[in-house]
Amino acid sequence: MIASLPMYDWPEVQAHQDRYWQAIRHFLGFGPLELTRGFTDYAAHWLDPDLLLSQTCGMPYRAYLHGKVTLIGTPDFGLPDNPPAHYHSVLVVNTLADGAHLSDFMDGIFAYNDGGSQSGWAAAQMHLSQQGLQATRFMETGGHRASIKAVAAGHADLAAIDAVTWELALRYEPAATSLRVIDTTIPTPGLPYICAPGHDPASLRAAISAAIDSLDASVRAALLLRGLQKIPAPAYLALPVPHPPQADSAALIQ
Repeated sequence: MIASLPMYDWPEVQAHQDRYWQAIRHFLGFGPLELTRGFTDYAAHWLDPDLLLSQTCGMPYRAYLHGKVTLIGTPDFGLPDNPPAHYHSVLVVNTLADGAHLSDFMDGIFAYNDGGSQSGWAAAQMHLSQQGLQATRFMETGGHRASIKAVAAGHADLAAIDAVTWELALRYEPAATSLRVIDTTIPTPGLPYICAPGHDPASLRAAISAAIDSLDASVRAALLLRGLQKIPAPAYLALPVPHPPQADSAALIQ
């Protein structure tokens, strides 16, 4: 069996993530001794028949994981102005940039972490579309932290950052001090925990909930964890799946 918690696994909080996993394993009564890290093929990892626990994003869940993995539950990070276990994206620009509205940045470069990301791509494109706006120049960075650094360094003009990641960035990423939030997207269901078919999601939910309750307050605070909620699959599947920029497009800036 394999287990991972990859979505917010910054180096600064990995020791806390390890304590969290050990607590889950304790209450579950079995599981791998350590979390799996260092993989780059997320789709293969999430679809591995040996997967006991991982965390995915809403967009890959509705795009290709639904029906192939089992939803366990969604962690609640207690984000203000969000329903439990929901999150939003913050749209950030450089503090030195002129402009007070998103429309002022549509001629600039939009940095996104991955075309399969709800928070970094899908939520932002839906938000722009609802305002009659469209970005035309893009930079794929490979990660939210890289997007933050790209905007701070002036390589990009705008980025959408997962609100939980933004909280981590404000704590641990110096480049975040060079950015300002210009807008926010609407809340959507947060990043769900999943397992391979054949595992009992109820037992995993119970173990995760007990683990969160058992953690020291300092560990919960470091991971922003408040609890676990059960969000049904239709809440994820109801959201759109926008296409990322084509890799051969002249608008894609490496």
